[in-house]
Parts: sequence; C-alpha cells; structure tokens
Amino acid sequence: MTTAKGDDVDDDLKESLIARFRAHLDAAEEGPPDGIAGPDRIAGDESDPGTDLHALFVELAALRTEVRTESRLVKDALDLFRGVVDRSQADREAALREVERARAAGREREAALLRPLLTELLEIRDRLAAGLAAPATPVSWYSRILGGRRRGATDADSWREGLRMTLDRLDRVLRGRGVVPLDPVGKPFDPRIARAVATAADPGRENGIVTEEIRPGFLWDETLLRAADVVVNKTAREEGP
Repeated sequence: MTTAKGDDVDDDLKESLIARFRAHLDAAEEGPPDGIAGPDRIAGDESDPGTDLHALFVELAALRTEVRTESRLVKDALDLFRGVVDRSQADREAALREVERARAAGREREAALLRPLLTELLEIRDRLAAGLAAPATPVSWYSRILGGRRRGATDADSWREGLRMTLDRLDRVLRGRGVVPLDPVGKPFDPRIARAVATAADPGRENGIVTEEIRPGFLWDETLLRAADVVVNKTAREEGP
C-alpha cells in the first residue's frame, strides 16, 4: 500500500476512496429517498457508497497510521543501513592504515638490512675505481730486452679492461637498488651531503664552490647513503681601503 518512501497510498485504493467520498457528497445534495430516514438508515447500510462517511474516515485514519508506521520502519532501516555503512568504512580505513604501517615497517627493516651491504659494495667500488685510475705499470728493462714489452702491455690492457667491466657491472647493480652518485663538483658546498676534507684557492671561482670530489657520495632512494668527501674553494677576501 506504500511506496519505498512510505508516504504514497496505492493508486487504486486512493481512487476508490475518492469515488466513495464524491458519491456521498452527491447523495447529500439530492437528499435521502422518500420514506427513509437519512442518518439512521445510512449508518448501517454498507451497500450505499453515499452513506458510508464514517467508514471512509476510519479507513483514512487507518491508512495514515499505517503510513506513519511504515515511514518509521523505513527510517529505522535507513538509519541501520547508514550505521552499517559507516562502520564498514571505518573498518576499511583502519585496515588500510594497518597495511600502510606494516609496509612502512617492512621498508624500514629492509633498509636496516641492506644499508650495511650497500656500504660494503661502495667500498669495493672505490677500490675498483682506484685501480682503474692508477697509471699503468711500466715494463721493466729486462722485459724490453727479452722482447716481452708487447706482451706485458697487452696483459696490462686486458687487466684494466677487466676492471672496467667489473666496475660497470657493479654500478648497474647499485642503480638497480636505487643507489645513484652525487654530483657536487662545481656547485656550492652542501654540508648535508658532503664533507669538506680540504680547501683550494682558485681565484677564478667563488668561495664555497666544490672544486674536486675525493671520494664520491651516493643517494639511496633519495636519502643519503654516503656523504661525499670534497675539496672546497676558499679564496682570500679583498680588503677595503
């Protein structure tokens, strides 16, 4: 008899009630038939639609009560559903926060385990780079006399090429782990990522500019893994008159 909102009466019943009310009004205008007492006669005659005004009001009152009852039921159901949705949303947000905390804890544990290993790999890289940058060992005089100069040069070149390939491979491994070198040379000295281990006096550069990198520094996932050891330019200030 009601819609989902609980406040609309079924169309057929509504039309029936309106028709009965109109019939009663028409009968009241024409007056009761001859020889029949109107009010006393119509009170008990349910077959005459014009005489059932009391029953009509009773039905309307019952319908109003039912509509109000069902409206309250619908409102209670909506409130219950809203509470369930709110609790579900709160539980979902709490679960997401817990997952994020677990992920953050996992990243911290991974960083604590990988940092010492990455630092050791950087030390190995320093040794490989130093060996590659070292000058070639000169061929001894007796090797030249015995004709081993060409063979000695070939062996040295092969050794240096092996160092270069190993260094390149190690750099690729480090980049795969998010380890990238800093580039402080030619930039103002930044104590957050570098350590000044020496100074230089280059009048062609401004004070505080990094002129050389002694030991390279590295970032790991945008955080400092190892500070760079650098040389910083420091020239004498001009004195005024």
